[in-house]
Amino acid sequence: MRSKLLAAVVATALAFSMAACAEDDSSTSTDSSGAAGGGSGTIKSGLKVAFLPKQVNNPYFDTSDNKGGKVAVEEFKGTYSETGPSEASPSAQVSYINTLSQQGTNVIAVSANDKDAICGALNEARQNGAKVVTFDSDTKPECRDLFINQASSEGIAKIQIKLIADAIGPDGGEIAILSATANATNQNAWIEQMKTELAKPENSKLKLVDTVYGDDDDQKSFQEAQGLLAKHPNLKGIIAPTTVGIAAAGRYLSGSTYKGKVQLTGLGTPNQMKAYLKDGTVKAFALWNPADLGYLAAWGGAALASGLIKGKEGDKFTAGKLGEFTVGKDGTVLLGDPYTFKADNIDQFNF
Repeated sequence: MRSKLLAAVVATALAFSMAACAEDDSSTSTDSSGAAGGGSGTIKSGLKVAFLPKQVNNPYFDTSDNKGGKVAVEEFKGTYSETGPSEASPSAQVSYINTLSQQGTNVIAVSANDKDAICGALNEARQNGAKVVTFDSDTKPECRDLFINQASSEGIAKIQIKLIADAIGPDGGEIAILSATANATNQNAWIEQMKTELAKPENSKLKLVDTVYGDDDDQKSFQEAQGLLAKHPNLKGIIAPTTVGIAAAGRYLSGSTYKGKVQLTGLGTPNQMKAYLKDGTVKAFALWNPADLGYLAAWGGAALASGLIKGKEGDKFTAGKLGEFTVGKDGTVLLGDPYTFKADNIDQFNF
C-alpha cells in the first residue's frame, strides 16, 4: 500500500509539472489507446468541467479540485473551473448548481453538503444536459450519474477505530467524534460504521460518549474540541473524520494541558498534520490522496459526457495515469484503501 501511494503521489507531482510546461496547441481529443479515453471511443475536446466543493478555501478541496481535477481536465483538453460557497451548509450549493446549468456546463463534479437538499437542482441540471459526478460525499443515487468514492465506508471506519485504539492503549476509555456538518452523507456513513466497529468484542473497552459538529469551520471545530474536554473530563481520545476538524483539534490539543494525554486521530492531509505528528499531539492519522480523488472524478465525468459510459454497473473507463476503473453498484467507483500517516513517513508526502 505504501509503495502504491508513493507512486501515485510522485505521478501526481509529475503531472503537475507536465501540465505547467506543455503547450496546449491541440484541439483534438485523446483516444482510448493512450492515457486518455475509455470504453471504445474518445474523450470529447473542449468539455466544460466545473468542480463544486462543500466549501471553497478548504485545504482538502483545494487539493482535490485544483491539484487533481484541474490536472485531469487539462490532460483531456477541457475547460476547468471551481466555484462554491464559503460556508458548508445544506442548501448553499443550490444557486451555484443553477448557475452552472445555465452556463451550459458539461460536467458538474460536486461534493454534497446534504444528500437531499441539492437533488432538485442537480436533476434540473441533468435535464439541461449536464453530467453530474459526486465525489467525497454523495447524494441520493437518483440525483447523479456517478459517485467517486474515496474508499469504502467500512474501510474508513475500521482504520479510524484501530488508530484510536492503538493510540489510547489496551485500557481503553471514553472517546468522542468531531464531525463536519450534521447532514454530510459521508461523515454520517462513517460514523455509523464506526459504531458497528465499536460494538465488536475487540473494541469493548472503547466507549463513545459524544458526537459534535464543527461544520467544517476551523474556529467552530476548535471550539467544539475545547468543549468536548470541558464536558468530558475523562475523555481519552477524539476521532475527527474531517480534514478541517482534525487540524483544528490538533491545534487546540497541542497548546493545551491535554497534549499527549488525550489522543487524536481521524482524516487529515500530511501538510496540515505534520507538525502535530512531530510534536507528539498525534500518533497517526489516515487519508487517501485527495488529488487522485478529484482527478478520477474529472475523468469519470468526461467519460460520461463523451458517451463512453452511462454510469451503469460494469461500465469501464480509463482515468489517465490512474488506469482503468469499473463502475460498481449504484453507479459507484471506488478509488482505493486509505493510508496511515505516521511521524516516520510523513516527510515523504506533500499535499
